[in-house]
Amino acid sequence: MTKPATRLPPRDNDRQTRDAVQFRPARRDDLRACREVWRESLNDYMGRVNEPLIPIEAESITRLHEHLLSTDPDRFVVATRPAVDGGEGGERIVGFTSAVRRGDLWFLSMLFIRPNEQGAGLGRALLARILPTDGAVLATATDTAQPISNALYASLGMVPRMPVFSVIGRPARHGFEPLPSGVVAQALGIGAYDREGAVAAIVDAIDRELLGFIRPRDHGLMGLEGREGFLYRRPDGAVVGYGFASQAGRVGPVAARDEAMLAPILGHLLDAVEPHGASAVWVAGAAGGPLVQLLRAGFRLEGFPVLLCWSRPFADFSRYLPISPGLL
Repeated sequence: MTKPATRLPPRDNDRQTRDAVQFRPARRDDLRACREVWRESLNDYMGRVNEPLIPIEAESITRLHEHLLSTDPDRFVVATRPAVDGGEGGERIVGFTSAVRRGDLWFLSMLFIRPNEQGAGLGRALLARILPTDGAVLATATDTAQPISNALYASLGMVPRMPVFSVIGRPARHGFEPLPSGVVAQALGIGAYDREGAVAAIVDAIDRELLGFIRPRDHGLMGLEGREGFLYRRPDGAVVGYGFASQAGRVGPVAARDEAMLAPILGHLLDAVEPHGASAVWVAGAAGGPLVQLLRAGFRLEGFPVLLCWSRPFADFSRYLPISPGLL
């Protein structure tokens, strides 16, 4: 197997970009500007493909940025130019990137450039500052409608392998199989992830089995998101999976040791935590059973699929539904 590249080949305009732009680690007071860059970049192409634009206020992305900066500060980098009006401390953030390291996995969570700065090698220059050099698995989730970005990631070995669908709705006609006889759901409450307790050990064991790594601080984010947790146990007490859902409608992560249990666990979560509006689930193409049951239950696919990319396999997505494309 060819080892994926961990150094970006130079382009003619890369030097011009480096000469004109400064790069530095992100700070907490940069996050508002990063949210603006994220929104401007997404809306620039979403408008061109007639997709709904992202509103100005997006608290969930701010929480995600805060989490990424907290867990992986060395992998959160901003690109700046001098501010014309002297604002933002004399500089203006024109792009940023953020990645997380979980075990042997390096996952690119964010890479966004202001629309008027794109096409000049700035994204490549940002990536070069955070790529690992130790042979880690490289992975990311990217929008289908971004062929230039997808080609860049694929050139590094992060080849598109699997679609991930955003599925939205509420079960108008319930199409989910119930939990098998004897399997019970143990409610853990909001943010119930005691790092020193039995719950943490159980969740860590399942994550290690399905994903190849543990991520206790990512589970801690579920409390800030208001997601309620559940463990699912057989009559003998053995845990067969876990799941999270919130009244804001976000469902995930959901994990099952047996592929056949993933859809029943998802169905239970949709019933157990009733949202204020619609429920939203991210479903990889490998999880065909849950996707079919969601659609039969009256859910719909929203927008274009996301492409999950990796340099080599690292997780079993037939038994796992992610937190989001930015965190897995």
